[in-house]
Amino acid sequence: MEEKKLSVGVKVGYGVADFGGNLFFTATAFVLLNYLTDTVGLAAALAGTALMVGRIWDAFYDPIIGYISDRTKTKMGRRRPFMLGGAIPLFIAMIIMFTNPSLVIGAGISQPVLFIYTMVVYIILCTAYSTVNIPYSSLGPELTPDYNERTSLNGYRFAFAGIGTLLGAGLALPIVAMAPNKDLGFVLMGIVFGAVLLVSTLVTVFSVRESAAVRPAQSMGFWKTYSEVFKNKPYLLILFTYILHILGITIASGIVIYYFKYILGAEDMTTYAMLILIGVAILFIPVSVAMSKKTGKKLVYGVGFLIMAVGLMVLFSIGHTMGVAFNLIMMAIMGIGMGFLYAMPYAIVADSIEYDYLRTGERREGAFFGIWTWGLKIGQALAAFIMGVTLSAMGYVANLIPQAASAQLGIRLFLGPIAAFFFLMAAVVLYFYPITEKRYKEIQAEIAVMEAKKQPAK
Repeated sequence: MEEKKLSVGVKVGYGVADFGGNLFFTATAFVLLNYLTDTVGLAAALAGTALMVGRIWDAFYDPIIGYISDRTKTKMGRRRPFMLGGAIPLFIAMIIMFTNPSLVIGAGISQPVLFIYTMVVYIILCTAYSTVNIPYSSLGPELTPDYNERTSLNGYRFAFAGIGTLLGAGLALPIVAMAPNKDLGFVLMGIVFGAVLLVSTLVTVFSVRESAAVRPAQSMGFWKTYSEVFKNKPYLLILFTYILHILGITIASGIVIYYFKYILGAEDMTTYAMLILIGVAILFIPVSVAMSKKTGKKLVYGVGFLIMAVGLMVLFSIGHTMGVAFNLIMMAIMGIGMGFLYAMPYAIVADSIEYDYLRTGERREGAFFGIWTWGLKIGQALAAFIMGVTLSAMGYVANLIPQAASAQLGIRLFLGPIAAFFFLMAAVVLYFYPITEKRYKEIQAEIAVMEAKKQPAK
């Protein structure tokens, strides 16, 4: 099969949407749980439950939007109409999510009302994000079938993602601090992040063209489509790897603000810690892409898990006794591991989807990324739920300094063996993923034969 090389302009145009997308990830992974517990005043267990319910809703919605986009036929293509249609609702939902209901309803709101409000708004936010993100992720594999070119494309995408995460982590709390109080500060943050989401999505919509050669999927109904998805063993292995990856990354990133505030007594250093972590990760994204061409995507991905796990165990063992400077150094070391985790899973999953095309003869990236994004959100939801319930059970009280010894231990366990466990389990599952570069080239050759048989005789 002829390789399709992409121009830098196409790679940049495609990648820029994840700049805004990772502001969203930053807001939900790094800030949202702490915002709900320490600013809105929602009990930690209720906050974690509300976030989990929103992600469970995605378990139903994500496959639907993926299925529909696979079967859409417009002059703009299959994916970009959904990105365009979801961009403005996503902007609005970001603002509402970070608007403390007490600003609208007044003080003295009961915990059940806060819980229901948070749950409903979060469901709306997740729905809008999925409407944009699943078609966006599905667009990537359609742009090129080349094994290494896909890694390069995702390298550009996750360079933008890393910059978005870096700015999100570095600017979130400073933006909040610009306002007269935290309530108005989070509203301002929602407006700024939501606007960047809107603009970056529109840039991709209008700068990338979808291939006219890709035909909408037609032959399978909804249930048949997803039964076939779950028959793709390479896909299931990388999906389970990614869910464990997201569990680890969400727990580690979500607990950092608690760790610096309540364990190190240096809340003001949280932003610097995240800047160092993500800054180093961005520097190592191109390193991971270059290494993958020599050693393979799977090995690079697995090394990232091991670096993260070891770094977390060092933090748990001695981080709380070594001072802020040592912890910042460890953040830099773990940034290397995080850099290896950015582009690899999306480059790998695209190869497993190509295997499905060989099996079925239809391009159904939307179905696969519907389940993929659902897996991401389930990982985030479980992480938020586990953290919220565990912190409550271990005696965490918002804004209490010092926290009870049991609560401090809980925080350290999350930024330690609990997150490390998920990274190590991800590495174990990844070990069994079977598609190497050699096997992928064999798949491409078999696809070429299949497509040649479909051509009408001349």
